[in-house]
Parts: sequence; C-alpha cells; structure tokens
Amino acid sequence: MGYTDQRFNVNLSILYTELPLLERPAAAAAAGFTAVELWWPWIETPTPDQAELDALKKAIEDAGVQLTGLNFYAGKLPGPDRGAVSVPGEESEKFRANLKVAADFAESLGCKALNALYGNRVDGVDPAEQDKLALENLVLAAKEADRIGAILLIETLNKPESPLYPLVSAPAGVDIVDKVNEATGLGNAKFLMDLYHLAMNDEDLPSVIERYAAKTGHVQIADKPGRGAPGTGELPLEDLLDQLKKAGYEGYVGLEYKAPDAAASFGWLPAEARAAR
Repeated sequence: MGYTDQRFNVNLSILYTELPLLERPAAAAAAGFTAVELWWPWIETPTPDQAELDALKKAIEDAGVQLTGLNFYAGKLPGPDRGAVSVPGEESEKFRANLKVAADFAESLGCKALNALYGNRVDGVDPAEQDKLALENLVLAAKEADRIGAILLIETLNKPESPLYPLVSAPAGVDIVDKVNEATGLGNAKFLMDLYHLAMNDEDLPSVIERYAAKTGHVQIADKPGRGAPGTGELPLEDLLDQLKKAGYEGYVGLEYKAPDAAASFGWLPAEARAAR
C-alpha cells in the first residue's frame, strides 16, 4: 500500500498555473501523469465560444491525458465565489445555461465526474430559499450528468477559507448527496471527499472515511497547513489514502494543492507511479 498504490490525477486549475491553460495538459504528461481534472476554466462565462472549447479539448487530447473530473460553472473561482448552485438571480441562470455545455464537453473527452459547488450564502436572502434553489439546480445537474453516464459530485469546503459557504462538514455534504439522490432516483450523486478541507474543519478524518467511503465519488488532497504537496505539512495522507482503499474506494485522487513550481513539487511520488492504472 502507500502512494504508489493510488490512482492520481493533476488538477490543472491549481497546479501549473504558471503556464497558460492550453500548455498545462502537456506539462502534466511530461511529468508522467496520464489523468487530469479542471475547475470550470472560463470564470466569466458559462457558455464560451466553441472555438475555446475545441482548443482545450485538442490540448488535452494532444497531450494524451484523460480528463477525469470537471466543475460546472462556479462563478469567479479562484476568487470570491464558491459556486452558483444556491445563488439566486443571474448566477443561478448562468449555472443552468452551463449544464449542457459542461456535460457535452465532458462527454467529448470521456470524463465521468462533474462537480457542482454549492455557492455562498447571500446577504438578505433566506438560507432556506437558497437551499430550495440549490436542490432544484442539483437535480438538473444530476440529470445532465446521468445523460452522459457521469456522476455528480457535491463538495464540502472549509470554514476558515470559505466562511460564507454552508457545506463545511462531511455530514452536511453527504446530507445534500442523499437529498439529490432521493429527489432524482438516479443514485448518481456522490460525495467529493477533500481531505484538506475536512482537516481544516478539524474533522476526524479516519472516522469520516469509515462513515462515508461508500458514498464517495472522488477524493482530493493537499497537506495542512499551507495547502501544499504531501509531506509539506502534518497530515498522514499516505495512511488516510490506504484507509480509503481498504474501505473500497477505487477512484482517482485529485492533486489539488498549491505549488509555485508544479513540476518540482512531485518528488513525493515516484515517477513510475504517476501514470493512472
């Protein structure tokens, strides 16, 4: 067991940001990785020109990497926003406009996981109304994901860095997963278990894994503190991933950490272990 027994992908929205977007897939491939994931790359628009979609698709295909995860439109991320699902008005409308665009792009690259960030609480808006809107939008997203044979991911963040985001515990995230599955009957909503965010919330990570591994559709990691590469902080990430695997998790582990030089940050993972198996 250990890191060499996992399937990793590189999040190209937080790593290799020193490079233009279209150069990042090839950079990940040059480092030995064969799988990548992305936040929604066009933060200003849910419906970019087809030429932009085609250019990114070509960059991924030319690099020979597999896109394994994609966010739906989530507002300005990185930035002040944390999704659009529960945000009334224009942001919710943008999320809905993005559903088919994102799903079609994912389908064109064989991507089977779509992540919908819940969105921040909004001053002057009843949280119950936001939650009602969120469920409506997540039902639409689950159906769109199902159309392409994908899962819908629901992610918890951490309160210190995202104080307006309401899903800041594993139980809160899993509760939304259950509500979406109950509403659709599809069963394709899954928990995105980000070990960094959960650790920042001071959750008992072994307990979270034990309770929720079966409902987990994707895992992301970074060390704490600092959100750096494994080994730069205090988290026993290797042991935690071993526990996940023993609990039956067979999916990808997304490398969603910060590094000023991505290529130099992978020393913790032997080159021969970077290709997804």
